[in-house]
Amino acid sequence: MELRDIEIFLILAEELHFGRTADRLHVSAARVSQAIKKQERAIGTELFERTSRSVRLTRVGTELYDNLRPAFQGLHESIAMARRSAQGRTSMLRIGTINANNYELRAIWEEFRKRHPQWGLQLRHAEFVQPFAGLRSGDVDGLVTWLPVEEPDLTAGPVLFTEGRNLVLPVGHELAQGSTASFEMLADNPAATAGELVPEYWENEITPFYTPGGHRLDKVVTVTTSEQIMAEIAEGNMIHALPMHGRRFMNRPDLVYVPLTDLPILRWGLVWRSDGEDERVQALAQVIRDVGPIEL
Repeated sequence: MELRDIEIFLILAEELHFGRTADRLHVSAARVSQAIKKQERAIGTELFERTSRSVRLTRVGTELYDNLRPAFQGLHESIAMARRSAQGRTSMLRIGTINANNYELRAIWEEFRKRHPQWGLQLRHAEFVQPFAGLRSGDVDGLVTWLPVEEPDLTAGPVLFTEGRNLVLPVGHELAQGSTASFEMLADNPAATAGELVPEYWENEITPFYTPGGHRLDKVVTVTTSEQIMAEIAEGNMIHALPMHGRRFMNRPDLVYVPLTDLPILRWGLVWRSDGEDERVQALAQVIRDVGPIEL
């Protein structure tokens, strides 16, 4: 079998759906079907039982999957290690972090270093604009970012932590006196946008275009960095909803943070390039599953 055909078999064995397998591998459903039929002819029996309603492994298919999966994964990791060596990369695992609270996540970082002393771990700050550029260029091996992430070439892994959000206001703003705030309060105030510099689905997921009452936000201030957001708020040019940990790690005397009560909990997860997944990324993901998610 060719390596690509083996990969198609393994993914179909996991998904048990020709369409999802094709989407995951960025090929046509016909290509998946062709590869499976080729393998079945070579082996001499069916690997999958197919009906109009379901797909499932046969006994021979299950045995083949159990035998092929570890071998294929080992081969994939060997190729990844050779690629890193050819590019002059070390065993250092480089993680970009859009969040500002890595100190609060030290249980995860320390556990990774404890379990895997053969690898280094380097955390690098990443801005929220063009968030996946570092992953795609190979500058970082993984990224801690808010979810969801809906990119066909990226894998969204486990959740590190969850938190609420604050409404951030300039000192003296009329809304700064309350102990809590509602997202509805943004309706009559200028808000921020990053435009095409972030995925379109983030624009509505992180800071929705509409308040619960149906009022559309006036997103008129274009921002590209966290520092600019804070400066624009302090100058009275806008108010904005930010992750709650910003109050602890980006606090300023000219800003007021008021907890928001009517936005969903924000989830932060580890994301990596699907074709760059290796044993180091898998190891960190496992640590996160074992230790997290951390509730802040």
